[in-house]
Amino acid sequence: MGVGRQAQVYGARHPHVALRAGGLVTRLARPSRAAIISQLKLAARKGDRVALALATEQMKTWAYRPRYWVKYLQLLAHPLARLVDLTVIKQGEKIARQKGWVRPKRQRRKPAPKRSNRPGARRPRPPAAPAGAAPTQPSLFPDLPA
Repeated sequence: MGVGRQAQVYGARHPHVALRAGGLVTRLARPSRAAIISQLKLAARKGDRVALALATEQMKTWAYRPRYWVKYLQLLAHPLARLVDLTVIKQGEKIARQKGWVRPKRQRRKPAPKRSNRPGARRPRPPAAPAGAAPTQPSLFPDLPA
């Protein structure tokens, strides 16, 4: 904005327009995955709160309307979108559950096979000595009673 100029306030005629340092930013009628991710990247890179607010509103549009749930779940494959969902919207898990999409259970790790007594293998460590067998350390303050 120039010196002595104020930001224009748009009334009911322009509800979808926001002012930004670079000019006007209009909200898309139908947000696309690429548009949402580009807004999230802009917010992450430059700390742009307007871009974050626009991306969050577009994500909420998809999260709260069953018509867009499949697109929303595909959007959550992107790490920034997943982060926004986990912190702000909190709908991804609920939608996936309602759609019948469950994450596969994590497989337990198989225990490592026991090593055989090979010639180059390390020997197991001997057990630690009992606590009472170690010599006691002299006190740093011998004048004080113990």
